Amino acid sequence: MVTYLAAALPRFTSPATRLLALQCALRADTRGQVRLPAGLLKGMRLRGRRELWEELAHSDWLEMPDLRPAHVKVRLLDAAVLDQAPGRSARRRAAHWALCPAPLLVPPTAPHALRLTALVLAAHTFTQVHHSTDMDALARLCGHSPHQTAELLDRLTRSRALAAWHHNQDTDEVLWQLPRQQASGHPSASPRQRRSPEP
Repeated sequence: MVTYLAAALPRFTSPATRLLALQCALRADTRGQVRLPAGLLKGMRLRGRRELWEELAHSDWLEMPDLRPAHVKVRLLDAAVLDQAPGRSARRRAAHWALCPAPLLVPPTAPHALRLTALVLAAHTFTQVHHSTDMDALARLCGHSPHQTAELLDRLTRSRALAAWHHNQDTDEVLWQLPRQQASGHPSASPRQRRSPEP
């Protein structure tokens, strides 16, 4: 679903907007209707953020909803979102997982850009034995430039959500390592820890 959104939304759509779009896409019914409780939006720190909805409406991805009721009801305009696998029940479970994407847990108060990056890495962590992906693909999925993505990976390392990460400039491959207590039983690459100056 993250890959679908990277293709469906403009490249530099804000991280908060991408997280909102992800919840809408995963929670949509078979007619593209979504009902988001106020508590969910508040927990994601997205309640009352009219500019995010406007960004999605401006890209013709959904109809601008009425944000006044306790439950925001919205209709998605991109029919392709309903064709995404797996089925609706699995997507609803994925919507809950996307709020706390284990094994890369970051505090709910973390900036949306950091939460989106952790989510993308967590999705790759579950689908691969070795924790790696192409830097350009990672940057595209996160809606950032490669430089911004590198800075976010540094922040995830400083916050201990990642043990280490490394960007192989020759192959453009990004490798990451989970902290030992979060690591799965799969063997992973052993990237060198990238360090950046503390702010």
